[in-house]
Amino acid sequence: MTIRYWSESLSDVSCQSTSRSSRDLVGRAEAIALAEPDSPLHISALCNALAVSERTLRKAFHTVHGAPPCRHLRMQRLSQARLALLSADGNLATVTEIATLFGFVELGRFSVEYRRVFGESPSKTLQRGATGQAHAGGRELPSAKLQTATTLA
Repeated sequence: MTIRYWSESLSDVSCQSTSRSSRDLVGRAEAIALAEPDSPLHISALCNALAVSERTLRKAFHTVHGAPPCRHLRMQRLSQARLALLSADGNLATVTEIATLFGFVELGRFSVEYRRVFGESPSKTLQRGATGQAHAGGRELPSAKLQTATTLA
């Protein structure tokens, strides 16, 4: 009876430890990947910087976010681009400048993905931000929707 109890509590601690270490690893990966948003996302470079295998990193992201690292980090950058579009002056900044600032070099893909996630074109968001209507119209991206969007991408 005692051995069984000890074994069960050891597996609980092991799961909690795995979950915590996954969160720590994902947190460090996000910090590195988002520190330079204009550079492309390369999982191999991220793994080298973290001194972990690609399998370990993918497993940690699946544990924490239920999505692969590239997909989750791309959605975070997309959200950052949206905030930049909403806060930018449409007379001084362009969608292209903002998209490339966050590492999106294929502008057609950026626009399609942006519209799919937020329900409006990036240029429409930029116009709304410039006129001070940052929260009128368009859809905001709640965390549940971010999770759904990342798993569908």
